[in-house]
Amino acid sequence: MKKILTELAGTALLLAVITGSGIMGEQLSAGNNAIALLGNSIATGCGLYVLITVLAPISGAHLNPAVSMMFWGARQLSIKELLTYILAQLSGGMLGVWLTHLLFSQTIIQTSTHPRFGLGIWVSEFVSTLLLLSAIWLGVKYAKSQVAMLVAMTVTAGYWFTASTFFANPAVAIARGFTDTFVGILPAHVPAFLCAQTLAALLMIILVRK
Repeated sequence: MKKILTELAGTALLLAVITGSGIMGEQLSAGNNAIALLGNSIATGCGLYVLITVLAPISGAHLNPAVSMMFWGARQLSIKELLTYILAQLSGGMLGVWLTHLLFSQTIIQTSTHPRFGLGIWVSEFVSTLLLLSAIWLGVKYAKSQVAMLVAMTVTAGYWFTASTFFANPAVAIARGFTDTFVGILPAHVPAFLCAQTLAALLMIILVRK
């Protein structure tokens, strides 16, 4: 139960950082999306570093169904643990978005109107998820003390070199469908993101089982 609650709370805080920094960046950037994205990416990287550092000893700090799928594929999670982790992560993501709306005095229940659609974006999500999972797997194997920094830096850089801005996380993609803010994604466009992320996770499962 401690692990499940940790995954729920950690994912909620991750989405609060992503969504809140997006709102703040948009409010302060005077319409300059590059400045808003810069603030959003830096805050997300910093948040990830803290969350992974303090939560990894408890639950592994997956905060991402794709990460949990990879460790299940490596036989480090049971199927029951995988399903409960994913449920906690999905629930936490939604709670984090709703909490952020409350923090900024917005309507709590929202749906996004921001389109994120196209082949380049879908390929970006596949590549993003594959890169993130590879950084985590190789970090755990060869540089365990640096995993938090590796993930934080990978995600921060990924915001800038991928067309999709590096969601790389099914819980993040779903939750962002329910915020009509800077980081939102039209709910109808979420399934394509989930397919790309899941395909990357399945490929990593094949690779880590070899």
